[in-house]
Amino acid sequence: MAHPDGETATSRACAKKGVSMGISSFSNYSITEVRSAGTNVAPIIHVMQLYTMKDRDLQLRIIRDAELAGCTAIFLTADSPVLGVRYNEWRNDFRTPAGLAFPIIELTTERIQNQTHDSGFTAFNDDAHNWTRDIPWLRSVTKMQIWIKGVLTAEDTLLAVQYGCDGIIVSNHGGRQLDGVPATIDALPECVAAANGRIRVHVDGGIRTGTDIFKALALGAECCWVGRPAIWGLAYDGQAGVERMLEILHDEFRRCMQLTGCRKVSDITKASLGIVSAYGPLARL
Repeated sequence: MAHPDGETATSRACAKKGVSMGISSFSNYSITEVRSAGTNVAPIIHVMQLYTMKDRDLQLRIIRDAELAGCTAIFLTADSPVLGVRYNEWRNDFRTPAGLAFPIIELTTERIQNQTHDSGFTAFNDDAHNWTRDIPWLRSVTKMQIWIKGVLTAEDTLLAVQYGCDGIIVSNHGGRQLDGVPATIDALPECVAAANGRIRVHVDGGIRTGTDIFKALALGAECCWVGRPAIWGLAYDGQAGVERMLEILHDEFRRCMQLTGCRKVSDITKASLGIVSAYGPLARL
């Protein structure tokens, strides 16, 4: 919707800048098209964002396509048993515009136009997903890494460790699922503490500047992912817009490191951060 080249433009930009990319199940291009667009520019790591689906055969086809294309991991979305309350979508009867399809989940533009986004999601998504059933099943059908996207608590971090997941993404779905959930930067420290080095921890949601990336790394995240900034870059100037967005984040991050005396990423620690204390001015974290 943001640009005709969509995910293929993003893939080329990420490959050019040496950045990994997640492929959405709602991509307007196939896994192969997105992956090929990037690898034709430079080596790039792609991961496959996946939902737990009622149609296991469809879910398995997506996994096989991702494996064949060379994706390295599944990012299983855990915070969407149902969609959150989205009054604007309902009020405006939002539907993906005609002419756009979702080939990965095998939805044509005609099918999309004949259902609301909410009803379409409910039709294919399995709201009964759970750790005990779904993680062992994924392990039985793929050798790709399995990450859980949508973790906000220490308890779920410990479950991810217990079930042998390769990593978690601390995420609140861009704040679009449940009103009142914490910002991911606030949830990150307890998840990192619970992981205790046994599982990798990434974060997304609200990353808008290089200083946001610095803060997340200082609080223990290994990597930051962005979503909306990529869309804004696409809307601005397609592939070149996404490249510019990545350049801005990199430049801001680099300058933040310089201004805090960090010569390498491993120098970034909590010692560089402060918090606003309820009992007075800024305090060292």
